[in-house]
Amino acid sequence: MFTLAELEDAAQRIHRVFPATPQQQWPLLSAKLGAELWVKHENHTPTGAFKLRGGLIHVEQLAIQGLAPNGLISATRGNHGLSLGYAGQWFGLPVKIVVPHGNSAEKNAAMRALGVDLVEHGTDFDAARLEATRLADHDGLRLVPAFHRDLVLGVATWALELFRAAKALDILYVPIGLGSSICGAIMVRDLLGLSTQIVGVESTGAPTYQQSIEAGEPISLDRAETLADGLAVRIPDRDAFDMIRAGVSRIVTVTDEEIAEAIRLFWTCTHNLAEGAGAAALAGALKEAVAIKGKRVGIPLSGGNIDLALFEKWVSGHR
Repeated sequence: MFTLAELEDAAQRIHRVFPATPQQQWPLLSAKLGAELWVKHENHTPTGAFKLRGGLIHVEQLAIQGLAPNGLISATRGNHGLSLGYAGQWFGLPVKIVVPHGNSAEKNAAMRALGVDLVEHGTDFDAARLEATRLADHDGLRLVPAFHRDLVLGVATWALELFRAAKALDILYVPIGLGSSICGAIMVRDLLGLSTQIVGVESTGAPTYQQSIEAGEPISLDRAETLADGLAVRIPDRDAFDMIRAGVSRIVTVTDEEIAEAIRLFWTCTHNLAEGAGAAALAGALKEAVAIKGKRVGIPLSGGNIDLALFEKWVSGHR
């Protein structure tokens, strides 16, 4: 799907906007896991999440080719919209974003602060995605999907940075929403000729790709029930499904309680704040701690955009 030259070029273009994020081995987390754990801090991007990488690459291409004269539209639970809002400002394109009702108030505010025209519709991401498609036709806007080659190319650069800095990882745990991050990690692993196992992590309330792989084809769920909004996807992407099925070692599922424990550990062991999806990879590694003891393990802290009210309810209130 990509060449290494394309990937390195994408990294250079992204680094014109912000530098490579750090990867850190935190002794307390490693001791807790019983493994050498490397954390890739995608919570340190300008929007607080990995999605910005893909947004910059895709929006730059649209701007260069003049393919969005009236602006962009997409659906999101937050981080994808933040990435498009930031990239839209950078490349001079207006952005409209559709979010479901009840979406993160703080993510909504952050998108508006980037100049995003925010529309609330439906009860979940997939309903918002259908409305964005309708509005794209109605308003003459360029629809930006949540999964696209440019997006995968951009977000794959976090894995390139991690693999080159941390060297030979035995296992890399990656959270799965619609799938761009794990697909990017699989592509980088393969391009670099590494033997690293890549393990996907989904919510027990939204095991979309796990059930699709078990069924041998993409299947949609009736609902996605998790407080980790970045994992709350019930309709898989066909291209993502094909890449994940071909390149993932396995998929583990984690409960909201296990994610909350991972958020607590990130805070107490590193003083970094993680959102639900951002902590899912750590939750997955903790779930398999016995099996991975003594190994070299990587995880992305893929985002830190959690509302204070949710943090207090979900994490502090769990004590």
